[in-house]
Amino acid sequence: MADYAARRTTMVDAQIRPSDVTKFPIIEAMLAVPRELFVPTEKREAAYLGENLDLGGGRVLLEPRTLAKMLDALDIRSDELVMDLGCGSGYSAAVIARMAEAVVAVDEPDRLSGAQDVLSQINADNVILHEATLTEGAAEHGPYDAIVVEGAVEELPEALTAQLKDGGRIVCLFMEGRLGVVRIGYKNDGTISWRFAFNASAPVIPGFERQRAFSL
Repeated sequence: MADYAARRTTMVDAQIRPSDVTKFPIIEAMLAVPRELFVPTEKREAAYLGENLDLGGGRVLLEPRTLAKMLDALDIRSDELVMDLGCGSGYSAAVIARMAEAVVAVDEPDRLSGAQDVLSQINADNVILHEATLTEGAAEHGPYDAIVVEGAVEELPEALTAQLKDGGRIVCLFMEGRLGVVRIGYKNDGTISWRFAFNASAPVIPGFERQRAFSL
């Protein structure tokens, strides 16, 4: 039987800490949450590899380093409400739930199947699962102190940034051609200002592609 607890420790020691992620809540959460429970059974052997894990349909489970560095840059506090957009089967939401007051985890119904069972199994009771098209988000639970986008975008719909509180932050991976750039957006007076965080790469989430100009 695989020793997944040992693999979690190795993941943190070999992938997270060397990436200059040192905040205790992130380290603690990634050591505690059993990543293997949130991936398809046939992919559990790959759960702790340092790469994006293909979940089909253009979606991935972000590599541990990318998620950890996104959370490090976002600096979530224990009294905050966070939207986890594109949560898939719930791994990222379970990690964020150990840092935030509550998490609204958003994805399409077929992606969320089984998520509640696993979240309940690990006592992630402060996660609300919300079924929706990702470009819509979950306005009825907001506004949010912070938003995490689990995958890459070319364009971010205004409907999502509108769900961020004034003074809130959003972390997002923008694919610009083959180059991926993670930025933190800070909302002030209704306007988002973006700052570079680090480089990473992931597939663009379906629906978040840049609208191509049509030409004859």
